[in-house]
Amino acid sequence: MTFTRVAMAVALAAAAGSAQAAGAGLRIGTTGVGADFGWGIAPTLGGRIGVSTGSWSTDFDTSDVQYDAKLKLGNVNGFLDWSPLGPFRITAGVIANNNKVDLVGRPNFDATVTGTVKPGNSWAPYLGIGYGNVWTAGVNFYFDVGVMFQGSPKASLAVNCGSALSAGQCAAAQAQIAAEQSRVENELKNFKYYPVANIGITIGF
Repeated sequence: MTFTRVAMAVALAAAAGSAQAAGAGLRIGTTGVGADFGWGIAPTLGGRIGVSTGSWSTDFDTSDVQYDAKLKLGNVNGFLDWSPLGPFRITAGVIANNNKVDLVGRPNFDATVTGTVKPGNSWAPYLGIGYGNVWTAGVNFYFDVGVMFQGSPKASLAVNCGSALSAGQCAAAQAQIAAEQSRVENELKNFKYYPVANIGITIGF
């Protein structure tokens, strides 16, 4: 992942060599806190690379387990911004994502369930709309609204048995973990379509 992210950033930065205008932006939103570098390619077309990171906590439950979940975000994006109507634009591209959900679960017996849920695609296509371009001269604001297509979530869980469980009870709990992974994936199925909504400030030069 590290190599592919760097390779994507280098390739896009190299394409910026012919840019007639450029700028940088800082943003915050559903992908966390991030920064962008953008450049003009043609009068209504530009390129943009960016990084973002963040986390927040929530909870959910399956039929047998109550989970504390922590979403951890890590993204590198490469976008093309097309602005046929002034500052309003259509954006498409790809996001190299390291997003995941760390889980700690409490079943209705003496044990804990721990694990991680990751999206099916480490490279997620992105499509959205927005306002403002990073390379516009001066200080401006910009926003993006779109969807990152991450793919179906994949769960990896483990059961940690408490002292009150016998060896047989613990083995039975371990045998049920595959079914519980499927239940978790079903609960988080909407994670495959991650909503993107960011707003920020740009400085163009």
